[in-house]
Amino acid sequence: MAKKQQKNFAFIDSQNVNLSIRNAGWKLDFSRFRIYLSEKYAVEKAFLFLGYVEGNQDIYTRLQEEGFILVFKPTLKYKDGTVKGNCDAELVLQAMIEFGNYDNAVLVTGDGDFHCLATYLLKENKLEKILIPNQKTYSALLKRFPSEYIAFMTDLRVKLEFHPKKKRTP
Repeated sequence: MAKKQQKNFAFIDSQNVNLSIRNAGWKLDFSRFRIYLSEKYAVEKAFLFLGYVEGNQDIYTRLQEEGFILVFKPTLKYKDGTVKGNCDAELVLQAMIEFGNYDNAVLVTGDGDFHCLATYLLKENKLEKILIPNQKTYSALLKRFPSEYIAFMTDLRVKLEFHPKKKRTP
């Protein structure tokens, strides 16, 4: 009898991923990342949580074409020009809404605010992996999890780094 195929979902804190990867000195290729999630962790649905910024429609469309399900939070623009769109609550809520629809969850973040969610998923035997963007800068709360539940995107730079396509000269 064949083993049942896993049906895993990924919940991705895009702000944490982007900032952490950039601080590590490289840029993530989201297309390669989506393929990696599918092949390595049997991720059927990959939810990407991000603040909505007007004018980024082309980026959002491309991410959807690459297989991400985008979950937006309205952003706030402050007087100093900074834009905030913290999606932590949305990520936790979506993970719980979808709880009965997946076998295991892959959390993609280095943010300790997700400690409670990861703890619950582990207790319920539904935590596949916490994929931390930057091994050098992540919450000490996540260091409390058994090492078999932790992986680092910095170890995947060769596989997942974005390289702009070179334009051909005629």
